[in-house]
Amino acid sequence: MNEEHGTASTETAAKTTTATATLAAPPPAPLTEACVVVIFGASGDLARRKLVPALYNLAGVDAAQGNFKILGVGRTEMSDEEFKKQMHDAVAEAKDTEGFAEEQWREFAARLNYMVGDPNDDGVHEELAARLDELKREGAGTNYLFYLSTPPSVAPSIIKGLGAAGLASEAKGWRRIIIEKPFGRDLQSARELNSTVAEVFKEHQVYRIDHYLGKETVQNILVFRFGNTLFEPVWNRNYVDFVEITAAETVGVEGRAAYYEEAGALRDMVANHLLQLLTLTAMEPPVAYDAESVREEKVQVLRSIRSMTPDQVAERSVRARYDAGTVDGQTVPAYAAEPGVKRDSQIETYAAVEFRIENWRWAGVPFYVRTGKRLARRMTEVAVHFKRTPQALFARTPKDEIEPNVVVLRIQPDEGIGVHVGAKLPGMEMKTSVVKMDFRYESTFGVRSPAAYETLLRDVMEGDATLFTRADETEAEWRLITPIEEAWAREGAPPLSVYAAGGEGPEAADQMLARRGNSWRKIAR
Repeated sequence: MNEEHGTASTETAAKTTTATATLAAPPPAPLTEACVVVIFGASGDLARRKLVPALYNLAGVDAAQGNFKILGVGRTEMSDEEFKKQMHDAVAEAKDTEGFAEEQWREFAARLNYMVGDPNDDGVHEELAARLDELKREGAGTNYLFYLSTPPSVAPSIIKGLGAAGLASEAKGWRRIIIEKPFGRDLQSARELNSTVAEVFKEHQVYRIDHYLGKETVQNILVFRFGNTLFEPVWNRNYVDFVEITAAETVGVEGRAAYYEEAGALRDMVANHLLQLLTLTAMEPPVAYDAESVREEKVQVLRSIRSMTPDQVAERSVRARYDAGTVDGQTVPAYAAEPGVKRDSQIETYAAVEFRIENWRWAGVPFYVRTGKRLARRMTEVAVHFKRTPQALFARTPKDEIEPNVVVLRIQPDEGIGVHVGAKLPGMEMKTSVVKMDFRYESTFGVRSPAAYETLLRDVMEGDATLFTRADETEAEWRLITPIEEAWAREGAPPLSVYAAGGEGPEAADQMLARRGNSWRKIAR
């Protein structure tokens, strides 16, 4: 769809909305109980780029002040002061940091502590327990939040070690654990990981994190659908033609070839982020906005999708990898030429899948998901395409037909919602075009949306699991993904397609939609 026809202006309404929101928005509820945030892998990339900056921002919110301390655990030898220096530089450079200031940093740095420890060493968890007791004597809380910012292979040993050291027991305060994706690499390993977790922690203590669920527009999907009479009555097979979910990146593997050679695009993105967006877009209304009600409806969506046979995988999926090309004016190498990539690698950097939800609401409506690296633009969105009107009432030729309505939920960048509608062009003749009514969070409300990790860390501190993945949900996701991976690995499977870096992706993905008369929205705008 061409987005350049026009934009409906709602400046006055936006100003009114902003004023109302500013007056009506309640202050954030205070964190009720002090805690210690223990970050395993504190010397790693995720802690530096996302976790500590998010905690710095939380500490700057009045409601959060004084309620948590941080204990980093890492293999790198360094003192508390060296750790604070590293985190100072990381927070100062972080793009999500809200108004970095040295005075605020000094207050925050008092919360930071560090201990050297290898999660695979038998005694490290006993040392951790002793360090937590020491922090308690210094006035820290007795509630513990354990964050596993580590490779997935290390998670089982950390979980077992926490159990052996008695640190999972809630006899003296709550104990919560955050586990980063991927939650296994197939259905069997996901079951094994869930079993390991269940031996030590109860399900209410476990928070399987998917940072996409902390983004404002992702959360707003439910409000948009269930809070507006205008949209929910047509959010079904009677009116929707197809749905497409896109997560496009301009970056390559960025030095993560070892991880990517094990994962690939399907495991890295579709098995979690994109299936989560699909469930929120397709789920039935929950009976309440609480963790169990929302997660139960998401699981029901996944259960409504049948696992594919190898023949269905060949028809409804595409895998590809990028070749050399130009991205943002820079020449970039092919995936096979990236450092650390095997020259005969069969790992995909692009994956597209057609899922079919076989329930009353969505029978017959295809849900297309795609993700890829080195594409034309960085963007993540959900686009709901509605059916054409039953009569081309204003059309003299096929070219005069009004384009079908589209609702676009933008996750990143420029978080917001666009609604594409038909309108008459100014003039004496009856000519039509498409206009876009656009809502953007930042321009409408005039405030910075919290970074995803801020939202999610605060939710864990408050014990709210609504935006986290349940054990059976992870297994339901892998039940859909594992047959695709197995079919791709079979002898005689369709070969990897190739696409030029900086483009729209492989032609095979376009052909997959064209068989039903559909097409992807352009990534390049």
